[in-house]
Amino acid sequence: MHVFLVGANGQIGKHILQQLTTSKEHTVKAMVRKQEQATALESKGIDVVIADLEGSVDELAAAMKGTDAIIFTAGSGGSTGLDKTLLIDLDGAVKTMEAAEQVGIDRYIIVSAHQAHHRENWNEQIRPYYVAKHYADRMLKTTRLNYTIVRPGGLLNDPGTGKVSAAENLTRGFIPREDVASTVIATLNEKNTFCKSFDLVSGDSEITKALTSL
Repeated sequence: MHVFLVGANGQIGKHILQQLTTSKEHTVKAMVRKQEQATALESKGIDVVIADLEGSVDELAAAMKGTDAIIFTAGSGGSTGLDKTLLIDLDGAVKTMEAAEQVGIDRYIIVSAHQAHHRENWNEQIRPYYVAKHYADRMLKTTRLNYTIVRPGGLLNDPGTGKVSAAENLTRGFIPREDVASTVIATLNEKNTFCKSFDLVSGDSEITKALTSL
């Protein structure tokens, strides 16, 4: 499967990109915003396109042509204002959904946030971030896309263990970004994740087993 990766320069995105570039099953086209980012990736032989989530749907559609699936793991980051949270995490995500439908891409995976679907469980310190994730996820469910919504818990930079817990509702926990990336990639062809959403934290199950047990 040829994957269009949105957020390739992000912390989770870098792990996804690395795993896809060494995959025997998938290939990747990485979307970045800046020329210097593109140059760095191209020097490694990676297929790159420069596009901006604040641009138009048509521009995003043109960038993703020729791919089979979208992985959206972009985020405005903690150092930007609430305007960027709205423009990137919510509207940017929705634009990629519209673009995917426009060019006929069916498979769409989004990295959300733990318990984003339950307002009463949101982290009050980053409530606007949860609002953006909540409504992006809700919009995705209204599309014709074959979606999967992955809602990871607290993110760690520890090496991945390959062991996770995945379910519709989980007590908050933590998980290495590397394991989030591995899980996201594993959902691409796992039919049991089609049109489903789930929380994801570190656990005792192999990733493939956790997904087939949803």
